[in-house]
Amino acid sequence: MSTGDHHPVVAVEADVLGNEPVGAYRRLTLAVPGVAATARPGQFAALTVGGETSGLLLRRSFSIHRVAAGSDPAGDRLEIVVADAGPGTHWLTQRTPGDRVGVLAPLGNGFSLPAAPGECVLIGGGYGSAPLPWLAEHLRAMGSRVHMILGAATRDRLFGAAEAGAVADSVHVVTVDGSAGAVGLVTDPLRQLLRDNNIGAVYACGPMGMLRAVGELAIEAGAVAQVAVEEAMACGVGVCMTCVLPIRGHDGATRMTRTCLDGPVFDARALRWEAAADGRVAVPDDAVGAPSAPVGRSGR
Repeated sequence: MSTGDHHPVVAVEADVLGNEPVGAYRRLTLAVPGVAATARPGQFAALTVGGETSGLLLRRSFSIHRVAAGSDPAGDRLEIVVADAGPGTHWLTQRTPGDRVGVLAPLGNGFSLPAAPGECVLIGGGYGSAPLPWLAEHLRAMGSRVHMILGAATRDRLFGAAEAGAVADSVHVVTVDGSAGAVGLVTDPLRQLLRDNNIGAVYACGPMGMLRAVGELAIEAGAVAQVAVEEAMACGVGVCMTCVLPIRGHDGATRMTRTCLDGPVFDARALRWEAAADGRVAVPDDAVGAPSAPVGRSGR
């Protein structure tokens, strides 16, 4: 099986190796043989929830925090970060070493690394920052300078601050209530970094409103912005169509695009932000297949 970046996907009943608290979240470590050779920062894993007799039929999808290669592929490990936000995620947060969880990974398209080393900004909102330390390691390995911005409403909603210093050249923490770092939003330090440095690439993961604001600032400054969206993905493999977003293609046409296959990472310039606001996604009138779309364009 393959999807997204066209790397083989591992489907396995994974042993839970660890479950530790990190602020308001839980970090799960899972045994997923063979995943280290194919996974890339920005891709995700889809997990079954509820156990064999559960009525919770749909998988839950999570950004891959990182993978670690074993001495052979059978020893590979995968880490995810889970927020207890409902029955399915609550069940996951209760798993203990020795339990088993169905896993599909890696799925989707990850972040693209720049063609040459340069200065980059990585921005995470809440536990959306989960893939960023791993991405930072890849960027620094190729010689890039990495600035990281982490933001959340409160201290306990931050993720990655403890490890950011080891993988980034500068770290900027902001919270809305000032309980950690500076008071403010992630766009505050971003403006200064874009003004004072030659930033060529911006990578972000978090709520849609944050991604839009980050993308607009980066584009205005002439940087390439890649955003990992947090759409709900019920199947994770492109069947259910619950995760579609309006994406403008290279031909200029807008298509309702499956986030799980063509994302979750997109160029910020391609996303039709005005149609994906306030937690709702609308089909633009000019999208391929829309009732009022121009005649003569065909969808995929």
